[in-house]
Amino acid sequence: MIEIRIHGRGGQGAVVAAKILSVAFFKEDKYVQSFPTIGVERRGAPVAAFIRVSDEKILVRSQIYEPDHIIVLDPSLIDAVDVSGGLKRGGSILINTTRKATEFEKLQAFRVATVDASAVAVKNRLGSKAHPIVNTAILGAFAKTSDLVKLDSVLVAIKDEVPVLPEANAEAAKEAFETVQS
Repeated sequence: MIEIRIHGRGGQGAVVAAKILSVAFFKEDKYVQSFPTIGVERRGAPVAAFIRVSDEKILVRSQIYEPDHIIVLDPSLIDAVDVSGGLKRGGSILINTTRKATEFEKLQAFRVATVDASAVAVKNRLGSKAHPIVNTAILGAFAKTSDLVKLDSVLVAIKDEVPVLPEANAEAAKEAFETVQS
């Protein structure tokens, strides 16, 4: 079983990203679970969403404490929350940032990849310059860095699950797939 934790801020689409990624895995005949932390989150507050994926039925029903992969939608969370907490040895972290992976010194025990999903989102008119919606872009980057899910599956899931600007969201995922760096 593979476990994934997504860190974001309220309004960035972390929960929707988890749902889209789950649908993409499901389209590849995987068993999946997707769920957020439950609380009184407000726009801008830290949130987390979780995904489990397996070739077999998933019977566990708990929060994910030791993920294999982490996706960070907002780089400011790295200093505000222990985003790498519990990450398995050899695990990966994908960060939406303009910085290079080597600049995250305290995360060098893990495989770190970066993508400027914010710029990709703004270019594709997803959200605003001040508040870009980066969730679909970062899923394209995750498809490339994780090698767990095909980009085509992510694109189909985006078109099925995103009611607003599905084509622009799909383009953002493709662009992030091409520009992610590790």
